[in-house]
Amino acid sequence: MAPAPASTASSNVARFVAQRAREAPDRLAVAALGRQGYERWTRRELEEHASRLARGLAALGLGPGDRACVFVRPGLLWTALVHGLFKLGAVPVLIDPGMGRAGVLGAIRRVAPRALIGVWQLHLARSLSRKDFGSVELAISVGPSGPFCDGALEDLLSGDGREFEALPRAARDTAAILFTSGSTGPAKGVVYEHGMFEAQVGLLRAAYPDLAGGVDLACFPLFALFGPALELASVFPPMDFSHPARCDPGLMARTIDAWGATSSFGSPAIWRRVVPWCEGHGARLQSLRTLMIAGAPVESELVRRAQALIAPGGAVFTPYGATESLPLAQEDGRLLATELAARAQAGEGTCVGRPLSGVEIRLIRIEDGPILRWSEDLRAAPGEAGEICVRGPNVTRQYAFDEPATAAAKIADGDTFWHRVGDLGRFDRDGRLWFLGRKAHRLETGSGPLFPVGIENAIRAAAQLGRCALVGVGPRGAEMPILVVEADRRTLRSRRAEEARASEILRRASETAACRAIRGVLFHPSFPLDVRHQAKIDRTALKHWAEAEIL
Repeated sequence: MAPAPASTASSNVARFVAQRAREAPDRLAVAALGRQGYERWTRRELEEHASRLARGLAALGLGPGDRACVFVRPGLLWTALVHGLFKLGAVPVLIDPGMGRAGVLGAIRRVAPRALIGVWQLHLARSLSRKDFGSVELAISVGPSGPFCDGALEDLLSGDGREFEALPRAARDTAAILFTSGSTGPAKGVVYEHGMFEAQVGLLRAAYPDLAGGVDLACFPLFALFGPALELASVFPPMDFSHPARCDPGLMARTIDAWGATSSFGSPAIWRRVVPWCEGHGARLQSLRTLMIAGAPVESELVRRAQALIAPGGAVFTPYGATESLPLAQEDGRLLATELAARAQAGEGTCVGRPLSGVEIRLIRIEDGPILRWSEDLRAAPGEAGEICVRGPNVTRQYAFDEPATAAAKIADGDTFWHRVGDLGRFDRDGRLWFLGRKAHRLETGSGPLFPVGIENAIRAAAQLGRCALVGVGPRGAEMPILVVEADRRTLRSRRAEEARASEILRRASETAACRAIRGVLFHPSFPLDVRHQAKIDRTALKHWAEAEIL
C-alpha cells in the first residue's frame, strides 16, 4: 500500500534537501546550462542556496501560506527557489508561460498571489496592467533589481547560508498550485498539499526502485522537484521546456552520455525525435536504466524502439496519470512492445497498465454533468467502457478558487472522494486499464458512441500512417466519423494525390474491423498540439477545421 500522508511535524517536502545534504554533501544535486557551459551545485550548495532564499524572502515579509507566482527558467536557481518557498511554508504557483498572455494573466488573477517572482519584463507588464496584478505586494526580480521591484533573487543569494529549517506543515496544508496546460479544457490551478507530495514520493519509490542514487535528465521540470526526495541528481537539458518537440535530438543524446543519466521522465514528443536520431547515427543511450515516457498516449512502436537503445536490463515505462493525480498506473514497456502491441493495433486502445498499489481506479458510466455523491450504481458494467475515476493519497482535492471545476471533477464518498480524470477507459480480464480517449473527444454518432484512440491505433497499423485523429463532423448524436491525417508535402501537393491516398486508407479501414466506422479522410498540414507536452492533439480545433472543410 502507498504510505499515508506524513505527520504534521514531517510533512514539508523541503526537508529532504537538508537531509540529503547531511548524508552526502559533495554529491551532485542539480546541473543546468549557464552562460559559460554547465553549472552544477552539490547537495550542500543546493541546501545553502535554498536556505538563503527562504531567509531572504522571509525578511522581505513573505510567510507561510502566502502564494508566490514563479516565472523563472527551470534550472539551478528555479530548483533552489521552489524548495526555498517550501521551506518557508509559502506556496509556489507554477504557470506554464506557453499557455499565452491571456491564459497567464487569467491564472494570475484567479490565484491572487501576494508575491511575483520573475524576469524584469514581467514586472514591467505589472506596472502597465495593475488590474491583472492587483493582489501583488512583493515583486522580486531575476537579474538586476529595477524600479518596479522590491528586490532581486541574486541579492538574496549573498545572505546567510546556514540551514533554514523547513517549517513544519500539516499534511493538508497547501504546498503548491500547479496549473494544467489547458490542452484538454481551460487551464486550472491544481492545489497540491504537503501530504500529497509525500504520497507521490512513496508511490514513485515503490514503482521505480532503481532511481535512487542516479542522475535524472530533467526533461519535465516538475519531476525534478522530486529529486531530493528520490535521491536523484537532476540535470536540466539544453531545451525550451515550453516547446519540447523542438528539442535538438543529438544534443539531448549527447547530454545523456556526458552526464551518465540513468533515468528520464518526459513527453513522447521528445523521444519521437531522440529515438530516430540515435537509430540514424548508430548511437545508444547506454546509461539509461529507467525511461519514463508520459504526458500523452505512447505508441507501442516508440516504446519498442526506445527499449532497444537503453541499457541492457533497463526498462521503458509509460506511467499514466494527470496533474491532479500522478502516478496512477503503469506497464512495463517490454510487454507494451510485444504481446500488448498486437492488441493495441487490433483496436483495443492504448494500454496504460495496472493500478499502482495504494491507488484505486474505477470506471463509471459516461456522464457529462457533475455527480455529487458516489454510488455503486454509477459503475460501468464489467468489460464496458467508462470514465476513469481515481482515489488515493496522491489525488488532489480541489482546484484553486474554481468551485465549478472542483464540483465537476470530484465525487464525494463519505470522508473521501473520487476524482474524475476525464479520460475514458476499459479494464481487460487481467486487470489492465486501456485508455480510449478523452471523454470530451468521444464521437456521438447515430449508431452510438465511438472512442477515437482504439480506432486510430488500428488504422495507423493497417494503413501505415503517422499522426492521425478521428473527429466527429456534424451535430452531437449524428456525428460523421472523419479521419484527419497529418500529411507530408507530397500528399498535399495535388488533389489527385490526396484522393488516391484517401481511397487507400478507406480500403484498409474497410478490411479492419475496428476501423469500419470511418466515413471519410481529410489531410491536415500540421496538427494543433498541447503546449506542455506537444503530443496531445487539440481535437476540438481539428473538429472545427474538419467541419469547415466538409460542411
